[in-house]
Amino acid sequence: RYLAVTAKRNRRSTASDLSRQLSSATGTTVSRQTVYRRLGHIGLYARRPIRCVPLTATHCRLRLAWSRAHALWTPQQWSCVMFSDECRFSLQSDSHRTFIWRAPGTRYHQENTIERHRYGGAGWLVWGGIILGSRTDLHVQSVTMIGHIYRDVILEQHVRLFRGAMGAEFLFMDDNARPHRANIVDECLQSEDITRMDWPAYSPDLNPIEHVWADELQPVNPLPPVYRNFGGHCLMSGVIFPKIRLII
Repeated sequence: RYLAVTAKRNRRSTASDLSRQLSSATGTTVSRQTVYRRLGHIGLYARRPIRCVPLTATHCRLRLAWSRAHALWTPQQWSCVMFSDECRFSLQSDSHRTFIWRAPGTRYHQENTIERHRYGGAGWLVWGGIILGSRTDLHVQSVTMIGHIYRDVILEQHVRLFRGAMGAEFLFMDDNARPHRANIVDECLQSEDITRMDWPAYSPDLNPIEHVWADELQPVNPLPPVYRNFGGHCLMSGVIFPKIRLII
């Protein structure tokens, strides 16, 4: 019972932590394997927590409205949408190594989630876009994305080409990150006659490319220390590019 209560109070405790706490509180010494076994008997297992962005009531309302507005879209309508996204490869610690104790069927309960803003810390930024039957080239940079880079590189060198090929039905989806909403970006979209899809804030889970990043690219994180100090070319060519080519 002590193990169960302690694990539920501090779901991020490791089996070793729980073993030490039990020994300190009761004088009973058990192994890590015993902790796993005893907690498993009562339905608690070590699992990765769900990561989510912090949402307000307004965020939830706008996300629901967007989902309802697009629920009846046809495959033909979706085929005109280019979904784009940026993925940062952190050179620091990896939150995917964090585990919590939870029961089956409680994955999305609030106590089993960790709120995380999308980006933080040093790393490499990778941008890509997907559309039904095609994709953009991948853009990789070590600096923070700013409006000028987004306009001159992303829009001019990638998105504009797809708009020209598909015509007026083309829709471009990007999120509400500050560089994406800069005035120079809006002016570029207007001058190139590129229609931007309305997108609710804090909604990475609604973007299909976001799930591809998560499924295919997270295994490269955290990066071995040698790559953190050996330079960007080695980092990208030796670790990230081989996995990125599997995406889109």
